[in-house]
Amino acid sequence: MSDWSWLVIGVPAVLLLSVGVIAFFGPAYVPTLRLHREVALDLLDLQPGQTLLDLGSGDGRILIAAAERGWKAVGIELSPLLYIISRVRTWPYRKQVRIIWGNYFLTQWPPADGIFSFMIQYQMKRLDQHINDWRQGRKVRLASFAFKVPGKTPTKEQDAVYLYEYK
Repeated sequence: MSDWSWLVIGVPAVLLLSVGVIAFFGPAYVPTLRLHREVALDLLDLQPGQTLLDLGSGDGRILIAAAERGWKAVGIELSPLLYIISRVRTWPYRKQVRIIWGNYFLTQWPPADGIFSFMIQYQMKRLDQHINDWRQGRKVRLASFAFKVPGKTPTKEQDAVYLYEYK
């Protein structure tokens, strides 16, 4: 084997392994379309300077859209590859955007005024419990794309985005 063979074998193996690990812990990466991204952020209706928490922030699309609205944004992403991609993509917004590498259920969440989620259905009940434990009486809004929180009625819904208010 040549000195470069580790690149040919190693890099794809690491990428495949990281995707496999991510799929075990949560949903696969699916980018949020512009329509749903805009609807979710409109429903959250945060003011400039307020903070959005993006759970499973992927390639940083939601974080960038939030920063362009004058919001602070914190993303939590488990995939090392997507974490790196989102760090590069959000670099121009680095004063407003922070990205945490980790599992959103095992990472301590910073204070936030709104949450964006594109989670799979079986995690929604756990998400609801986690929000209630984390918020400690603070008001927070959750915009969930595609999946509803079981046992809760959305305050608003539009184009498969569901808004929940925790008071």
